[in-house]
Amino acid sequence: MSQIIPTVTSGIAGPLGVLHLPRLWQKASLDAVGKLHSDYPAAGAGFDQMTLDALGIERDAFLAYIKETKPSYTQCEQWILDQKGGSLDSSAIDAHNAAVVGYNHDDATRGAILAAVGIADTGAILDAVNLNNLEDWQDFYSQEISG
Repeated sequence: MSQIIPTVTSGIAGPLGVLHLPRLWQKASLDAVGKLHSDYPAAGAGFDQMTLDALGIERDAFLAYIKETKPSYTQCEQWILDQKGGSLDSSAIDAHNAAVVGYNHDDATRGAILAAVGIADTGAILDAVNLNNLEDWQDFYSQEISG
């Protein structure tokens, strides 16, 4: 069975406007059917947990819902709304989105990612969203394209 490297970026939001939620849904969905690449958690401690915390959704409840229901993305968003009484705390979502966009990896992590993708670390790329994208794309390329 193939293991899929998720390439949906943390920098994208669905209709609810929550950054990273589409990526979290994709990872959890792949994991629910045994197809998530082993280097990726279904719901890890970083952006995944930040997103669940901003939504006020328990990690285990979210993962169980995904595993049992295998929802489409829009069904997942509706489930979240249903858990929250039909609306989200817009200030919590705004703060979450700012935290995702504003998060920078430490120097060692940044340097390792840039070295792995063949880009000199000039300090031009600091944010975790773009660094994580580069790492995902390189991993995808190495596994699926270059063989």
